[in-house]
Amino acid sequence: MSNNKNFVARLDPVTFEVVRNALITIVDQMAEQVMRTCYSFVVYNRDFSNSLLDAEGNTVAQGHQDLSAHVGTLHYKCKAVIEEFAGDINQGDIFLINDPYVGGTHFSDTSVLVPVFYEDQLIAWSQANGHWADMGGSVPGSFDISAMDMFKEGIRIPPIKIRREGKDCVDVVRLIAKNTRDPDSIIGDMAAQTQAATLGEREVLRLCEKYGKETITIAFSEIQDYLERAVRQRLMALPNGSWETVDFIDQDPSADEGLIPIKIKLTIQDDRVEFDFTGSHPTIGTIYNSAFGATFSAVVSGMKTFFPDLPLNAGLYRIITVTAPENSIVSAEWPIAVTGFVMPFEKIMNAIFELFSNLMPERALACSFNIEYLQTGGYDARNESAPFFMYYDWLSGGWGARNGRDGLGVTAACFGVGLMIQAVEGQERLYPCRTDSLEILTDSAGPGEWRGGMGIEKKATLLEVQNCVMSYICDRERAVVWGIKGGLPAQPQGLSLTLPGSNEKFLGTVFSNYPVEKNSKFRRHTSGGGGYGDPLKRDPMRVLEDVVDDYVSLERARKDYGVVLSIIDLDLAEYSLDVEETKKLRDHIKKNRKRWLEEDPEKVASDLRQGKIEILDAVRKYGVICNWEDGTLLPKTTNDFRTQMRNRTVSHWD
Repeated sequence: MSNNKNFVARLDPVTFEVVRNALITIVDQMAEQVMRTCYSFVVYNRDFSNSLLDAEGNTVAQGHQDLSAHVGTLHYKCKAVIEEFAGDINQGDIFLINDPYVGGTHFSDTSVLVPVFYEDQLIAWSQANGHWADMGGSVPGSFDISAMDMFKEGIRIPPIKIRREGKDCVDVVRLIAKNTRDPDSIIGDMAAQTQAATLGEREVLRLCEKYGKETITIAFSEIQDYLERAVRQRLMALPNGSWETVDFIDQDPSADEGLIPIKIKLTIQDDRVEFDFTGSHPTIGTIYNSAFGATFSAVVSGMKTFFPDLPLNAGLYRIITVTAPENSIVSAEWPIAVTGFVMPFEKIMNAIFELFSNLMPERALACSFNIEYLQTGGYDARNESAPFFMYYDWLSGGWGARNGRDGLGVTAACFGVGLMIQAVEGQERLYPCRTDSLEILTDSAGPGEWRGGMGIEKKATLLEVQNCVMSYICDRERAVVWGIKGGLPAQPQGLSLTLPGSNEKFLGTVFSNYPVEKNSKFRRHTSGGGGYGDPLKRDPMRVLEDVVDDYVSLERARKDYGVVLSIIDLDLAEYSLDVEETKKLRDHIKKNRKRWLEEDPEKVASDLRQGKIEILDAVRKYGVICNWEDGTLLPKTTNDFRTQMRNRTVSHWD
């Protein structure tokens, strides 16, 4: 640790910066290697991360597009390898690991690690981590929401060697690949990651040749020390104290309805920070649990968002303490299922956004949409051989509104903004699935003085498929994306399916292994971001511009913002603002809106079932959550949702 005023750098500032940036560039080069040589479309669309670490396994450098969910776990994986193979780490060895119970995320995120030796001394590690689209298990894609333990989730890989002193362990690689549904992709992606990790090794050695081993190893240490000192200084500028909040998982599918709380207490004491999850729900009967490593990564990512100008390495980790109760939803232990760790992960990030928004209001940020994963697997009958296919897709959505700015729309999730949104042209070539439409979804963003970013809707049709099933993991169907400082929620997420000869059915955000067939149609939408500030204070001309852009409908302009507009020319998107009627309507909403949030929930649900109100009315006006398929009231969920809405929204209204 270097937390002292007498710290003396051993490298001059120029050399320090040159080497520091060279290491980051190496990690970016590793990313290019993965993208240019990977086999699967999932990895190609940047569901991977790389890192360089020192000899002890501490992260020294990350790349510019590495994913939030990965970065805070890579050092744990490296340390697990070091511990497992103490005394047996040799030049020419290559290691593999995907174990979430020793610091990883889930089985799909598999890391290749190469030890870097210079003059027979271990000086560093190079790591390439990628998401493999299928790891075996009970369903294609390995995300089975009925899984309560790891034995339905696929193959668990503890620290192992896939190359020993330069000789490939072909039998080990084959064993792993043959336990998945698409062994060719596994072998191809493993090879790409291996090449990326060896590229990192080569480039670190090149730096040693240029600057000397001692300079490079000193740089490893001082890079971490620099970040530690910088973050400590930032913390010292913030007030001491404790702040608490809670966010929710939608449900435990194996239990009664009711939101699943993740509680966080942030404590700042001088130049240290603690995140305490005491009071969070125990592990639940599905895959939406997080092991400690993923939780730590969520904490790091959430906090780092508020210090965007600083680099990321293990120097940050030194000043963070995370307290997570054993076998809680944020600290699951073997053999609890954790494949869906990203659901608690993003709740943790958004909760930290809220906490730091109070401390750094100039960077305040409302809740962002939740990433969703669609996994459709079966056999592609377009070809005579009918090969197995794994259509694995995710969508962009809206980030939360900011203090003084609307939220970013149609953006990758906070889980990993480096993710690319998959090109539909590539998908249609690779999979028997046609995209029918992909568009920004009107009224998807949370209203506020500053509006949340926009979500999207994607519609598609399955073509020549055989023995095909669909799985969908998502959240925020019930714990709807929330606003802050008086801002309103966005909209529920979910997927609707129409089988041939049947009516459309809303399946929600949590299902697995659902049989589908040729000409099955489905549509899914992502939420926009939550609103910031009272929507009645939004400039009516901004609302008018949102209507022109088709971000907000005329109806929701009236209901959510109290803005009355008239159509002049619909084709030319020309509207007029009725100033007097807008004032009257805003006064009416302001007078009644707190009362509306006390309306009998059962009556609201009844009105929804009868078509008297819409889903967005139920959520934004009344704070009522239902089963959106049939309108059945969810009383426990509604109670929790209204409580958080009173805290985040109503308490800030005049």
